[in-house]
Amino acid sequence: MPRARKKDGQPSAVSKFFGNLANQTSLAAGRASTFILAVSIVIVWAVSGPLFGFSDTWQLVINTGTTIVTFLMVFLIQNSQNRDSAAIQVKLDELIRVSTARNSMVGIEHLTDDELEDIRTKCEARAAAEKAGEKTVEETGKSARRAAERVAS
Repeated sequence: MPRARKKDGQPSAVSKFFGNLANQTSLAAGRASTFILAVSIVIVWAVSGPLFGFSDTWQLVINTGTTIVTFLMVFLIQNSQNRDSAAIQVKLDELIRVSTARNSMVGIEHLTDDELEDIRTKCEARAAAEKAGEKTVEETGKSARRAAERVAS
């Protein structure tokens, strides 16, 4: 789904804010210190169990907290992955465009799963045929060398 844009083609303030928030959150979530903080919270919660008699409220605190964090992180991390994936696709498309690769491959990420599988099957078949062709050329070269050595002898 395209990002919200203003009339001048620039991303909206909300889109910029969410993109920045998602990026900063995903960077923070991937740090060792964040993991240590999360483990510390779980340890404090577990140690406080006897204090609260392992009550339903005590259990509800960790369940609610982890559910809320997980729910929000899904959207933020998905946004970061979507942007990373889109950036990689643009880079790959540009490499295809400026190289000897087939330009028909640009934009194939928009195809259906069946269409992609069909292209993958055809690419694998072409690669296998090229490999067989290379082997044939190599064997022909060896035969030619042996024949040349016999003639030279």
